Amino acid sequence: MDALAPSSGPLPSPETSKPVGRGGYIRDWLVTLLIAMTVLLLLSLFVFNLSTVRGHSMQPTLMESQHLFVNKLIYNFHDPGRGDIVILQDPDSKPSSPRFLVKRVIGTPGDVIRVEHNHLYVNGELQNEPYTDSEIEDGDYGPFTVEPGHFFVMGDNRHAAGSKDSRYFGSIKSQDLLGRAELVFWPLSEWKWL
Repeated sequence: MDALAPSSGPLPSPETSKPVGRGGYIRDWLVTLLIAMTVLLLLSLFVFNLSTVRGHSMQPTLMESQHLFVNKLIYNFHDPGRGDIVILQDPDSKPSSPRFLVKRVIGTPGDVIRVEHNHLYVNGELQNEPYTDSEIEDGDYGPFTVEPGHFFVMGDNRHAAGSKDSRYFGSIKSQDLLGRAELVFWPLSEWKWL
């Protein structure tokens, strides 16, 4: 049976602490708040972003005023793939006051994109697009070959003039893709992974 050995000296006296004054308490809270805000700012700049959907170009997948969690880090590790929902800077916006768009990647470098008779073809293959609720109503397009380091994006709203996308402004440089939308987190009743 194990036994505790008797101590070989006096027990250490408990440390006494001085009461923290009101100024010290407030200072501690301000330091904690400053650290938390700095961490959130760094995470927002480099890791994730929270975005709000404006407009109808991604209906029926995304609706006006839904809030998205955007992964800004993912494309540091691999290129966007077909079907990814991405955030990009609107090519028509000014650098001093940038606007952002949310679109779906349809074509990757080297892909040939064509719209014919209201249907989308990638590399000559008719695309099954379960995320849309309409055939493409804007007329024929292409063929267009996606350049190296570029991506072709479209909105899920395929009604006439429903989406300003690569058919209008051309392909997007990879560095202009700011991140991938991962989930709708608000409103809670519409929460879903993308």
